[in-house]
Amino acid sequence: MTVLPSSPSSPAPKVAARTDLSTLRFNQWTVVGVTLLGLVLGAFSGLGFMLLLALGAAMLLGAMRPDLSPLRAAYRMLGSALGLKPDVVDEDPRAHHFAQGVGGVFLLAAGLSGLLGLTVPGTVLGLMVIALAALNLSQKICVGCLMYFQYRRLRYAVLSR
Repeated sequence: MTVLPSSPSSPAPKVAARTDLSTLRFNQWTVVGVTLLGLVLGAFSGLGFMLLLALGAAMLLGAMRPDLSPLRAAYRMLGSALGLKPDVVDEDPRAHHFAQGVGGVFLLAAGLSGLLGLTVPGTVLGLMVIALAALNLSQKICVGCLMYFQYRRLRYAVLSR
């Protein structure tokens, strides 16, 4: 009897997780630019902090449902026009999704703080997001990814007792 690969009795072939580094760089540049614009506009009106809320929500959506990511859709629309080419590597994208979610939470907190009149905390949170995205762009150090790996390590240590 021949077992077909799609048969429930045979294990599914393991597919290597893939990450497009070009998409990540596009997202980081977008986060830096839009957050900076939001903070500058936030100094004059609430519109800037609403922009931070929108970007934070878009980032959270992309972290939870990458297939629905507005930033990924923007990359698909604008990437080739900007001369960006896919740079796909065999790397699990879950750490990057986690980092994007952390950034989204920070931007939501920044936007809410600004809209509630707490402009200093909102600005500080926004600047933290810019600094961390710039660190990733310039030095390839993803602090959110490091947080993800530490979370996984702690989870393993706690659950393996």
